[in-house]
Amino acid sequence: MSASALAALCARIEAAARGRNVTLIAVSKTRAAGEIRALAAAGQRAFGENYVQEALAKQRELSDPALEWHMIGPLQSNKCHEVARHFDWLQSLDRAKLIEPLDRARPDDRPPLNVLIEVNLGGEASKSGCRPDEIAGLAARIAAASRLELRGLMAIPAPHPDPAVRRAAFARLRGLFETLRAAHPGIDTLSMGMSDDFELAIEEGATMVRIGTALFGKRNPRPGTRESKGRNGAPEP
Repeated sequence: MSASALAALCARIEAAARGRNVTLIAVSKTRAAGEIRALAAAGQRAFGENYVQEALAKQRELSDPALEWHMIGPLQSNKCHEVARHFDWLQSLDRAKLIEPLDRARPDDRPPLNVLIEVNLGGEASKSGCRPDEIAGLAARIAAASRLELRGLMAIPAPHPDPAVRRAAFARLRGLFETLRAAHPGIDTLSMGMSDDFELAIEEGATMVRIGTALFGKRNPRPGTRESKGRNGAPEP
């Protein structure tokens, strides 16, 4: 990934944002630490990972305190300790039982862990994420935790060839975000949009986009896994 290619992608984000601030998360799952280092040298600072142990190995190899690490994959309860200690953001909180162990494990000498609630907009059984009617309850519990910071919502809408259908899904998530912000005025982050639809997502209000393929190229699946369709059957970021 060259500096010029990153600049071109950032220019597309800026054009879609029309003056709003939109954060780019480089989805670096399955990518080598050297690839992340090269992208960081070109100016990228925020990276998204799906697998805790893979991410921790990269963090140790890179040893760069300037990088910001986002956990964007489904979180198992037994990984809460590592995420709370070693990540800056958790974008995929989708059930209440994760809140207490995350809060307990977050070190006192670090800022609160930034948390997004992941929403399963279409009720797809193959995807993680809470139901829309569960957002308020989860938000209240996150907001009450002393070492967690509620920042907003994340979702991966079902892929669809019709851009109008995708736009409608993004608009629905924006509506859920605005409802949540009425109860929690401090939230500021709506994470939606990936390589093939981030401009639509930004036009519908995304403040954060998660992009992998458009930055790194098509990735190779992890050995021994079925990942050709991406996380939970979703398209590649």
